[in-house]
Amino acid sequence: MTFLTLLTILSLMGCAAMLILLWVIDLKHRLLPNVFVAGFAVCGVVFHLSTQMYFTSYLDALIGVLIGGGLLLGIRMIGNAYYKQDTLGLGDVKLMAAAGLWLGQSYILHALVIGALAGLVHGLGMMGIRWTKTRKLESISTFSLPAGPGFIVGIIIAGVAKFSGLPHLLFP
Repeated sequence: MTFLTLLTILSLMGCAAMLILLWVIDLKHRLLPNVFVAGFAVCGVVFHLSTQMYFTSYLDALIGVLIGGGLLLGIRMIGNAYYKQDTLGLGDVKLMAAAGLWLGQSYILHALVIGALAGLVHGLGMMGIRWTKTRKLESISTFSLPAGPGFIVGIIIAGVAKFSGLPHLLFP
């Protein structure tokens, strides 16, 4: 096994650890700590350097960062203005910017869409659970849940699709 292969595998393991930590912390505390989001991003840089930018170019990664973070920042600004309160945390914005670094411009869009759908399913499930316990329907305008876990589902699914050729690259 070459040094670059080992570095690639370690960066993927670091990515998995960061995403699991972010998932658990966001569900428990509604927070995506910068240190773990930054760790996820650093793992992405190491991954792309160790694969010699095989899966994405520098420009594609930069555009992915701008799309992932920019779209969510725009949605946050519109939501905050409309509801007059925080509607999406900056941790979610930073998470998707870091995911854009990993996924590039096309796959970050997949991650955003899949992540939003996963969040919708999560939200409807939580509303259903609360309804069965209280027999009261909660208002969608006041219902709140962390967005990170849904986006992490989207990141993982998009990542599996984008990097499906990785085993053949590492072990020819």
